[in-house]
Amino acid sequence: MALRHAVLAALLDGEYSGYQLAKAFDVGVANFWYTQPQQLYLELAKLEKDGLVTGRQVIQETRPNKRLFTVTGAGVAELERFAAAPAKPSFIRDDLMVKVQAADAVDTAEVIRQLEERIQLADAKIEVFDKLLQRMRGEHDEETFLREGDRVGPYLTCLRGRQFEAEHRAWCVRAAAVLRARAAG
Repeated sequence: MALRHAVLAALLDGEYSGYQLAKAFDVGVANFWYTQPQQLYLELAKLEKDGLVTGRQVIQETRPNKRLFTVTGAGVAELERFAAAPAKPSFIRDDLMVKVQAADAVDTAEVIRQLEERIQLADAKIEVFDKLLQRMRGEHDEETFLREGDRVGPYLTCLRGRQFEAEHRAWCVRAAAVLRARAAG
């Protein structure tokens, strides 16, 4: 997957400025695709040059002018091509897991501290996901929304992000407990 596909998919929700898109990535897309805001701005320029998005200038009186971007028909066609292509398997690349892997050869106090820090980060992300899921489904219960909601894709990816964080949190809790117990015994 390329950043372009993540940007095109995010723009399906409506017209965004680069700043708004960066915020949308922070909340709804970061659970499966992380990028720096600078990369988003560069990608938007490439997408516009390639005719996959269109931008329009918005004049603002009290703030700097901004550009708003929307997906074009060619952008939707690119997403169609991407969706039809085989998906590569996902993989984990996490420096904290390397530290836990080395736990038998290093002082684990710092590793335990980092695991506890990750637990707190996961708790915060889970809270954000819960709020986002509630906002997306509105007054519907989850099953009704999944059957009848307008945009189920972002909801499903948000569900996966929440599940990932919950599973990661549980692993961190267990790993920290095991390392604490081994250090004490």
